[in-house]
Amino acid sequence: MPPKETAAVATYADHEVITPQNKLRKAVSDKPLMPGEDPVARAEQALAELSSEFSTWMEAECERLDKARHVVKAKGFLKANKEALFHAAHDIKGEAATFGYPAVAAAADSLCRLIEYTPDSNRIPHTLVDQHVDAVRAIIREYARSDAVELATSLTKRLREVTDEFLLHENRGNAEALASIVGPSLVPDVPA
Repeated sequence: MPPKETAAVATYADHEVITPQNKLRKAVSDKPLMPGEDPVARAEQALAELSSEFSTWMEAECERLDKARHVVKAKGFLKANKEALFHAAHDIKGEAATFGYPAVAAAADSLCRLIEYTPDSNRIPHTLVDQHVDAVRAIIREYARSDAVELATSLTKRLREVTDEFLLHENRGNAEALASIVGPSLVPDVPA
């Protein structure tokens, strides 16, 4: 596995800018393109060369998410613990398609939404966090099954419903937050 990089976070008064870690950095070459060489084909070849490592990397990301969940359960939603949980879920959401697990993105996105849109994170039920983390882990673990995408879609749909119900209740009276919560997911649907 490549050396662990961490996401850079710049905090401003009204937002944060997260620059994710770049696990594919070693696939980038400083060698200039040859005349007529297709940069997309070159990138695809580099990804293909790394693809044997994707499942190991995704398993490591799952362990990171699980560890962050246990820290939150043991020590609460302190700022650093909350950020670690959010970043672990966010990274899985972003890496899912590249690493060959696109159906896991929606479950990770749902956990990100839960953390992001809950006004008082101390009110987030640990059971709901557990359900998200367990869903992410189960989807990845069972991805080789022929019905994995169907199961992931069904599971994620229910998680999203429960999460939205919780978020709507917690944000009642906050029209701006409510508009964001009921908006469509930015994570693309995975074809069955």
